[in-house]
Amino acid sequence: MRSGNEPATARSPLRLRFWLGVWGLVWAAAGTVAFALAGRPGWAAACGVLAVVVGVDLVMIVRHIRQGPHYQPGRDIPPYEPPHRR
Repeated sequence: MRSGNEPATARSPLRLRFWLGVWGLVWAAAGTVAFALAGRPGWAAACGVLAVVVGVDLVMIVRHIRQGPHYQPGRDIPPYEPPHRR
């Protein structure tokens, strides 16, 4: 059941997701370089694609962090008291 103070007390995992994404980007980039130097172009391409996906995810995470908190009610809970119809 909602108490009504969720936007004020909610904690977002965006910063944790950001740092885990950075960790993944470092490993994917390192894998790309290591496999390229080892003569494994297929694995290097796979790690490169993964690095691009993680990079796009990091851009989206930073965008959401910069947007700041905002209220997003569920489908069945309006953000305000609905007007009474006469």
